[in-house]
Amino acid sequence: MRFLFLFRKEWREIFRQKEMVALLFIAPLIQTIILGYVVRTDVTNLPVGIINLSQSIESQRLINRLASSPLFKIKFIASKPVDAEEIFRQGKSKALIIFREREKRASEEFSFSLPEVQVLLDGSDANSAMIAAGYFYGLFGHYITTLLHREDKDVPFQPKTIIRFNPSLNSLHTMGPAIVALLLTIITILLTGIGLVREKEQQTLDTLLVSKLTPIEIFLGKTLPMAAVGLIEMTLGIMVVITIFDVTPRGNLAYLYLAAVAFLFSILSIGFLISLISQSQQQALFFCWFTMLLFLMLSGLLTPLENIPPALRWLTVINPLRYLIAIIREIFLKGNGLAYFWQDILIMAGLGLVAFLFSLRVFRRFVIK
Repeated sequence: MRFLFLFRKEWREIFRQKEMVALLFIAPLIQTIILGYVVRTDVTNLPVGIINLSQSIESQRLINRLASSPLFKIKFIASKPVDAEEIFRQGKSKALIIFREREKRASEEFSFSLPEVQVLLDGSDANSAMIAAGYFYGLFGHYITTLLHREDKDVPFQPKTIIRFNPSLNSLHTMGPAIVALLLTIITILLTGIGLVREKEQQTLDTLLVSKLTPIEIFLGKTLPMAAVGLIEMTLGIMVVITIFDVTPRGNLAYLYLAAVAFLFSILSIGFLISLISQSQQQALFFCWFTMLLFLMLSGLLTPLENIPPALRWLTVINPLRYLIAIIREIFLKGNGLAYFWQDILIMAGLGLVAFLFSLRVFRRFVIK
């Protein structure tokens, strides 16, 4: 238990500066709240321009429905044709809805005559454009269905969609808990990445090496304080998600902490390895930032893993953040237990063991010599 002396030293080093305490515990809470509301895939207040060339009652009713929806924000309504490309270039709106007069056919038995509707979308933001297109089709389809029911007409084809686990399709329920995993990654890998480098710059590494501590004890003394900080921050993040985002976990949070331990073993081993190969804190911060960015983009947090080309998809297999985010969503949204993600925990532990053994080899080769 000799590493406890090094553990206490690192723990005191963390809390020695009041600014560091605020950076470690207050800043992540603020980041969780801000990112939870900002990093969302929902589209709201989409700026829309309307070109009403129909002037019919039904077109006006459709416009009123668009205006009353929180999904859209009508920027202008025109009664004459406009240059759609120029409007998109100037950024005045992300979508243009054009209503044109449509002649009613003699075979139609309805008392209403719907206008011809054309939707133009700005594709510079492909994700928002696709989501907005779905919103438009849903709104117009619901309106037409309502009119048919008033005429006692059956809808010839009406799909019925049932959504489980997140029926409101609120992206906050999926992004909020996952952001906790992201912040856990950032804090722990940064703190561990500069651990030994700080000793090098302060010229205290030789004192540490001539002590009776073994490489494993040095690893434990340097990483366990960061693991404790990470678990405290994860607890605070979960409290924010539950109280502010109103996302109640359906599963047992004890399984989440078990997964977090396996994840911390892998991420702290990687951070320790970065600290070994870096010669300055600037280098360590660069390597940490590069690693975090790679983990983030290959984790499935922002984009589905299926979107990654098959030739590069193997990188997601060695990304521990991918498995933690999947486990968090399993627990919070689906309420699944250990039987559904025990393999992910074993993979994270295996990745941590590989990184740990490799870091010990690097330690003995480059530091002790």
